Amino acid sequence: MTDKLKQKVEAALAKIKDPASGASILESGTVQGLTVKDDRVGFAVQTTRDQAEAMEQVRAKAEKAVRKIRGINAVTAVLTSHNDAPQAEPPQKRPPMSGGHGTPPPPTPKELPGVGAVVAVASGKGGVGKSTIAANLAVALAKKGKKVGLMDADIYGPSAPILFGLTGQKPTLNKDQKIVPLEAHGVKILSMGFMVSDGQAVIWRGPMIIGALQQMFSDCEWGELDVLVVDMPPGTGDAQLTLVQTVNLAGAVIAATPQEVALADVRRGVNMFRKAEVPILGVVENMSGFIHPETGERIDIFGKGGAERVAGELDALFLGEIPLDPKLRESSDEGKPVATDPDSPLGKVFADLADKVLAGV
Repeated sequence: MTDKLKQKVEAALAKIKDPASGASILESGTVQGLTVKDDRVGFAVQTTRDQAEAMEQVRAKAEKAVRKIRGINAVTAVLTSHNDAPQAEPPQKRPPMSGGHGTPPPPTPKELPGVGAVVAVASGKGGVGKSTIAANLAVALAKKGKKVGLMDADIYGPSAPILFGLTGQKPTLNKDQKIVPLEAHGVKILSMGFMVSDGQAVIWRGPMIIGALQQMFSDCEWGELDVLVVDMPPGTGDAQLTLVQTVNLAGAVIAATPQEVALADVRRGVNMFRKAEVPILGVVENMSGFIHPETGERIDIFGKGGAERVAGELDALFLGEIPLDPKLRESSDEGKPVATDPDSPLGKVFADLADKVLAGV
């Protein structure tokens, strides 16, 4: 079935002309990275900087043509460009965020229509429970009567479908061809995990990732939201810089674990956001102590107080501790965030975190 769909996709793209060469965008090599998996399609449209405006129309036309194919339910089409600037001097690996002599300044972050505040949940490294924190923070905010959305921007490891019990479900499109996010536990949710099959690896180059992230912001119909929580990709690379330069962030929550080896990454994360002039709402320490399920005894497996100490060094607010509790893991696997019960011990932890975030924004 997938092979037949791919043939139909290629046939549809072959009818669209490359304005520069007059050949089809397939023949000219303009279409790159075409993938067809089940009922989902992804591809990039290659351009140069001076042709970007014209090729955006080609990208939109190509996406629209593929969406019309019976059996296709999701299309991710992004515009990418290589560095075609004159090479008289060796190009920098990454332009400075603040701009500099001979370097164009970064784009001005934009407001999202109808969205009151965009809050990033970030970490300097993976494996610290950032996505679990983002999901429960979003639910806790919703429990306080706020209109909340969650954008799972972790392209390589999207986990929102599992955390919210939405595995296998897919968003729809409205009459304006905007993505309508799914909803669970009072939160509107968009994730790359809805676009790819369960277990499928997302193997994309940097420009394709950046294009997909920008499209997730621009092509989603969030409606009216008080807060949009963005589960950021871990690290401090180009994808993270793209996000902070694309949308105006009200602030960032930095997730960390107590051990010393993770705290250098906290410092990098805080410094990245500060260079981008994004307010740091604070640092939250996850896995802050194992709670024995039978005795209730706390065991500091990963140490204690590291994130609070680093927050003090960086003059950032410490937002509290989240214990290493088996109930948190169980609820995440079941798609029922602990924050859905604000009266439970863990629910109270996230309710307190939500209060501090609201106070910060």
